[in-house]
Amino acid sequence: MPAAAPAVPPICAEENGPFRVLVVDDAIVVRGLVSRWLAEEPDIAVVGALRDGREAVDQIEKIDPDIVLLDVEMPVLDGLSALPLLLEKKRDLIVIMASTLTSPNSEVSLKAISLGAVDCIPKPASGRDSVATSTYKQGLIDRIRRFGAQRREALAAQRARQAAVARARGTALVTPQGAAARAAGVALRPFSVLPPQALLIGASTGGPQALATLIAALDSVIDRVPVLITQHMPATFTSILAEHLARASGRAAREARDGEVLGPGMIRIAPGGRHMRVARRDSKPVVALDDEPPVNFCKPAVDPLFSSAAAVWGGASLAVVLTGMGFDGTRGAADIVSRRGSVIAQDEATSVVWGMPGSVAHAGLCSAVLPIERIAATIVRLFPGERS
Repeated sequence: MPAAAPAVPPICAEENGPFRVLVVDDAIVVRGLVSRWLAEEPDIAVVGALRDGREAVDQIEKIDPDIVLLDVEMPVLDGLSALPLLLEKKRDLIVIMASTLTSPNSEVSLKAISLGAVDCIPKPASGRDSVATSTYKQGLIDRIRRFGAQRREALAAQRARQAAVARARGTALVTPQGAAARAAGVALRPFSVLPPQALLIGASTGGPQALATLIAALDSVIDRVPVLITQHMPATFTSILAEHLARASGRAAREARDGEVLGPGMIRIAPGGRHMRVARRDSKPVVALDDEPPVNFCKPAVDPLFSSAAAVWGGASLAVVLTGMGFDGTRGAADIVSRRGSVIAQDEATSVVWGMPGSVAHAGLCSAVLPIERIAATIVRLFPGERS
């Protein structure tokens, strides 16, 4: 998700209620200032202001916020240590990291996103810089609205799925394959009879860590087909992600470039702030980057990659949906399945948030729902023609 995005219009508080925000920062001046900023917005309610990560973990269930603004450097329990503990207690929580350490090229920022933060925003170096302070304030408000709206959409979709499952209770499933699918009450479909010509991966919250695990175990698959990845991530962060995936795989990985021809041995990541699609040019598959509006509140989004890949590779498309909030990827996965391609989803137990993979699974679009550590082995088996 891009660090710089158009201002987001307020959501009517009367219709949906204000977004409930918890501010966690050891500096009392910062807690007070940020709380006052947010309290001025009609669609945002500050439900707490705490001084360290331990207080946040201990009180998260009582305060029950939608969104936590979490500082990195704090006494007792720092933000990076508190982050996974907060998500363990409230899996649909939105966490935005804010610190002087979270610069656009910071390894700290990538680690925070890997652990489940949805975004990182750098604090102004000095409170005397009025322009930087104003930019920081507006950036916070825009993120709260954007991610808050995405969370509500995801929860609404989840409630709709649960209602559909309740209505269909007692109906036989279509040959579930695997304990994860059975546990989730998911109907699975056969894998494509065609060997994959491309591996397409979509991920969001907690995705970098899942991606590293998957990519490290793909081995020779990377040498046989292009691997295209859309990870919800701000601009400038995706280049750092590419470096990490290159180290994990032992192969070259970088941000995709518009117009480049795709072939075996290529790991390409959608640049933050641009959608990555696939097109055909002179009968060859090429990358097509565009600057169109966000899709499913995301830019880059998974749906454009999956849908365009389905048009190019048809039944030879193999898609993987990893951990992430929301439902991005479901429409694109449906396009892949309609062309007789295959979709694998990460299971709930190993996902930081089972939003995106859960949406695809419950839509009946998957050929497998698996723990992250088993996905690569299943992919590898598809190439010699075996089916799990």
